[in-house]
Amino acid sequence: MRIRRLTLAGFGPYKNEQVVDFSHFDDAGLFLITGKTGAGKSSILDAICFALYGSVPRYDGTQAQLRSDHCSDDDPTYVELEFTVGGIDYSLRRVPEYQRPKKNRAGTTKQAHEASLSSGDRVIAAKPVDVAHELADIVALTKDQFLQVVLLAQNRFQQFLLAKNDDRQAVLRTLFGSKRFEQIEISLDERRKELQAQLANADDVLAQHVAQAVRLLELDETPPHTDQAWFEEALAGLEARHAESEQAAATADLLFSAADMEHRTLLDTRALQSRRAAASAAIATLDDDAPSIIDDRSALDAARRAAPVWPLLSGVDSATVALDGARSAAAVATAAYAPFDDDTPLDEVVQTLTTALGALTDALADERSLAGIDADLERIDKRAAAAETGLAETLSLASALPGRLETLNARVTDASVRAARLPHAEESLARATTALDASTTAVEARTRLELAETLERTASAAHTAAALELDSLLERRLSGYAAELALELVPGDPCAVCGSTKHPSPATPGDAPVTAADVDDARDTVALRRAELDAAHSRATAAATELADALARAGDASTAELEAAVAEAGDDLRAARDAAAQLARVENEREQLRAEIAKIEPRLDALRSGRDDLARSLAETASRRADIAARIEKHRADSATVADRVAAIQARLDAARRLTDAEAEVSRAVATLATADSALTAQLAEQGFPDAEAARTARRTHEEVAAIEKRLRHHDEARATAQATLAEPQIAGAPSELVDVEPARIARAEALDARDAAIALASALRQRVDQLDGVVQATRDHRAATGQRRLEFEQLRQLASVVRGDEPNTRRMRLETFVLAAQLEEIVAAANTRLRTMSAGRYTLEHDDALQYRNAKSGLGLAIRDEHTGRSRPTHSLSGGETFLASLALALGLAEVVTNQAGGITLDTLFIDEGFGSLDGDTLDIAMSTLDGLREGGRTIGLISHVEAMKEQIPAKLRITVSPRGDSSVNASYEHASYEHASFDTQ
Repeated sequence: MRIRRLTLAGFGPYKNEQVVDFSHFDDAGLFLITGKTGAGKSSILDAICFALYGSVPRYDGTQAQLRSDHCSDDDPTYVELEFTVGGIDYSLRRVPEYQRPKKNRAGTTKQAHEASLSSGDRVIAAKPVDVAHELADIVALTKDQFLQVVLLAQNRFQQFLLAKNDDRQAVLRTLFGSKRFEQIEISLDERRKELQAQLANADDVLAQHVAQAVRLLELDETPPHTDQAWFEEALAGLEARHAESEQAAATADLLFSAADMEHRTLLDTRALQSRRAAASAAIATLDDDAPSIIDDRSALDAARRAAPVWPLLSGVDSATVALDGARSAAAVATAAYAPFDDDTPLDEVVQTLTTALGALTDALADERSLAGIDADLERIDKRAAAAETGLAETLSLASALPGRLETLNARVTDASVRAARLPHAEESLARATTALDASTTAVEARTRLELAETLERTASAAHTAAALELDSLLERRLSGYAAELALELVPGDPCAVCGSTKHPSPATPGDAPVTAADVDDARDTVALRRAELDAAHSRATAAATELADALARAGDASTAELEAAVAEAGDDLRAARDAAAQLARVENEREQLRAEIAKIEPRLDALRSGRDDLARSLAETASRRADIAARIEKHRADSATVADRVAAIQARLDAARRLTDAEAEVSRAVATLATADSALTAQLAEQGFPDAEAARTARRTHEEVAAIEKRLRHHDEARATAQATLAEPQIAGAPSELVDVEPARIARAEALDARDAAIALASALRQRVDQLDGVVQATRDHRAATGQRRLEFEQLRQLASVVRGDEPNTRRMRLETFVLAAQLEEIVAAANTRLRTMSAGRYTLEHDDALQYRNAKSGLGLAIRDEHTGRSRPTHSLSGGETFLASLALALGLAEVVTNQAGGITLDTLFIDEGFGSLDGDTLDIAMSTLDGLREGGRTIGLISHVEAMKEQIPAKLRITVSPRGDSSVNASYEHASYEHASFDTQ
């Protein structure tokens, strides 16, 4: 990654736009960012970090300090960064969140956080969240990793050197793209779990097979060993038992067959004896019934002769009844016609009356229509009166409408004026509500700020105390080193430090020696207190920012004044809304009135036309009624109405017709009776009956005849069957003495039970053998199918354990850690080439892959070897200057290895912020000479330092100057330096 150009405005101490073209330093390779304290040197690095990650290391948790205090309301604040990754140029612009004036200059509003990323003319992302996602793929470094390997900011320079195993692994993983090895570990473990689950399922299946076999063998408990041999032996034993049961079943079946044959023979003999006795008894009973059978035969013959006579008897009876009915009806009809009888023949009367009714049909219809015509006259008259009234009312309404329209026009004008205040009222209410909310927030924020400041002071005191304790322990620890070396001195032997064989005054150990663990615990305490202090500071800063923001939005008014303003603005808004609603209603009413005015003239024309039509209809209907009334008067004769006259004629006509029909029916009934009597007399003589009563007596119904025939048939069949039974040779030869069947039945039942039990046992054993055979075969197949899988699982389990850092991996080093450890060894080797030079051969970094405390997984540890003592010690034990040199060497070695790594991240630009002041002159020259050697790799390194010697030695400078107003500006000096200064000579 190479940073090419930085543009910033309104950021930190920079009020106006400043442009830093880092590409001009490419030839020099090394340049110095210089300026007075507080001028804004570190702000250059802050701007780079903010552009890439949206925050800066010095202000984590807030952006309130990013906008320059020197900016006026109209000055913009932004950062633009141009950089190259993988040969592709990118342009990044970011605007922090800050308060800016509103467009109408009435107060301020929040400028939202903005970000955009592009490459050439193509916009890649235009929202902060999208830009963050894209940069995560492009830069491939988190902010903390970027601050450890590219931008070595104040207080963060030594983080990679002093980092713990997991933090160092996260940085290396990103730089070397080693996450794929973690994926291999995960993949192996997932495959192991998958095979383990499959084998567990397979074991469950085998357990089910064992349980099924135990049940089929009817064992009380499961044997301890159930291998395949046990299954085979169990199947063979069960098959032997089944063979024995089959033989027993065959023997029992033979015994049952013999017993069954004996029992059947006795049953057959007993049946013949029973049939003979039953036949003899039946013949005796039939002989007793002979007299009644003779009577039934005689009655059946008489009934058969009476059957042809019965229909003629029924016909005579029906004809007699019909004649009596016809005569009764004729008498009733004669009595009913008596009032109309004038000795005129009935057929003439019927003809005359029918003609008269036909002549009155039209007159009767006219008379019936009079009621409807009268109703029509009344209805038309009412409609005509209503039409006249409606016409008058409409004329009155037409004269009043123009005045109503003028009134509505005035109301519309008034409502429009009042409704026009609605936008202003809404804006006033929103403004007042925002200010009131901000005032309330300010009260709460002030309370939180006071609490946060108290906690920050407490945390600061705790951090100071922890730092003093650490310094005290380090001093006691260094003092203790001399005592430890003195304990190893032997008179006459050279000292390991100075080489002298004389030891005049060796140091003595103190009362309470300080161990490395004590120092580490104290360092952890300082780090913990520092984290607590940073957190407290962040909370206090956030609370101060929130309070300032709330006070700016609330303005100078008090809460009571703001509440009154909100209430007044609310009243104004409600009044404007009411006016707007009234305006809509009145405008709608006016439009309806205009539509009504437009329709009034057509309505008047329609009303006049309707009135005239009703008048004509009324006259026509009255004339038609008069014509109908005259025709009715002519046809009603002496009756009150035509309907009364028609009713009288119809009554006489109906009586004459009924009498005519009754007389004709009597004549037909007399003829029918005479015919039926003649046919009956002839049939009685033919069937041999002396008279009709004898035939009636002999007659039987169909059911009675069927019953007699059934009795006779049953009698004849029973006698024939009994006689045939007695004539059978077997029955005739059967023993006269009854045989005893019971002993044979008991013997047969016992043989049957024995046979069924034997067959059931054999069948059950057959089923169990078949089922067990299936289970045995299933276990054979299952063991064969899972054998290879079990071998594969065991191999995969051991491989996954080794890759995961578990047993048998004695180093407890994971695969990814192992790979990164190799990379770290290269980094350490590259770093040591510089650290040996910068420390005059005293210090070298060592890669520590030993197990950590309590066997924690490690592999990425670092230690420092001190050649003066010949021992290795923790990196935390270095002094400030030593820590700077070691960190610088490690950072340069890391950049070199990463850049040379195929597919890795190229680190073409490096920034180092302060730290050189802790070096003595000679060491500074060595460090500068080391940095000078990096130019050959094409890197550009920017340094921030107040050391005067560095200002003299580095001609390429980026100067930060401060104006009399207090804001800063950037001035670059792009001289190419040979770096042949004498102080660089390390020979």
